[in-house]
Amino acid sequence: MELVNENFLKLKAGYLFPEIGRRVKAFLEAEPEKGKRLIRCGIGDVTEPLPDAAREAMKAAVDELGSRETFRGYGPEQGYEFLRKAIVDNAYSGLGVDADEVFISDGSKCDTGNILDIFGKGIKVAITDPVYPVYVDTNVMAGNTGEADASGRFEGLVYLPCTAENEFVPALPEEKVDLIYLCYPNNPTGTVATREQLEKWVAWAKANDAIILYDAAYEAYVQGSEVPKSIFEIEGARECAMEFRSFSKNGGFTGVRCAYVVIPKELTGSTKSGERVSLHGLWARRHATKFNGCSYPVQRGAEALFSVEGKMQVAKLVKHYMGNAALLSAACKKIGLAVYGGEHSPYVWVKCPEGVDSWGMFDKMLHEAQVVITPGSGFGAAGEGYFRISAFNTREKVEEVCARLEAVLG
Repeated sequence: MELVNENFLKLKAGYLFPEIGRRVKAFLEAEPEKGKRLIRCGIGDVTEPLPDAAREAMKAAVDELGSRETFRGYGPEQGYEFLRKAIVDNAYSGLGVDADEVFISDGSKCDTGNILDIFGKGIKVAITDPVYPVYVDTNVMAGNTGEADASGRFEGLVYLPCTAENEFVPALPEEKVDLIYLCYPNNPTGTVATREQLEKWVAWAKANDAIILYDAAYEAYVQGSEVPKSIFEIEGARECAMEFRSFSKNGGFTGVRCAYVVIPKELTGSTKSGERVSLHGLWARRHATKFNGCSYPVQRGAEALFSVEGKMQVAKLVKHYMGNAALLSAACKKIGLAVYGGEHSPYVWVKCPEGVDSWGMFDKMLHEAQVVITPGSGFGAAGEGYFRISAFNTREKVEEVCARLEAVLG
């Protein structure tokens, strides 16, 4: 008998973005003329061309593969040394990270889900609410939860509400947990955690033998040095945290695919008998077994983002998207909506108008404005009553979205 993983059957609602796709598809079929005006500000996909530095480096790498003398076959599963060193020298300078603590992959979404392979059954997991859905769904698939209740919350997970009252940074857990997912700058709310707040989280994790899974995929959007870009800026974090980063949103690699996770050698977990085991070693074993490595041309392209030209081009991309975020924030504020995020992040988190829920707002914007947004409730129960607007778009389309927002809600 072909037994299935019945944990998948708990995912009754389906993943958020396919549901958005289903509704948009139905709208386009029913309203083809209106569909010609559709502007997508839902999924966080970039729109601007790849930086020239990355493109030229990838072209050169492809040419290398066209010659027997410079051809490369299988690469190191953990990533080529040239990229790992570039990451350490540029993204973690002075933070004590070694190149062999960096593992190259094809995406942070994959890493944050796959990391559960190295943890045992029966672990207690804490997530923020609202939350990037992958954190929840992969724990459901792994059997770390029970069934979902009417609000969509899964039994067994510890939900940490993020609200306007706590500035979307949750209070410390009141019960013992083993893993905590933190994402800053945050997806979906676009908010950040201060150094003082992260210091409290690190101290709590160390005191409670917990591990922080820190998603810093949007660190390039942090404006200024007062907000930490890395959890490893916090003293003691190497003993209780690992960090996930990506080239998707800073270098436009959403379709190219390249990311990495940093796992310090001193970070450990425990066996049932109490023996401490290096998580770095476990992930290295898992990575070598289940992953053949990110392609050579892609890794050369990622390396080029750290060149002088690459850094300038990345900064230009970030400036463009942050300019979009500023326009969207201003437009929503102009029509009297409460706005969060957008200052250190390409996401603007907006309170729905009185009497309109998250999916109601999605449908209203789709049908009346032909703009795709993301309903806050799709990120968790605490996201109800909010919606997210992505600033990943052309300036022309963002300006049009601002005009349509005012026309529909003003």
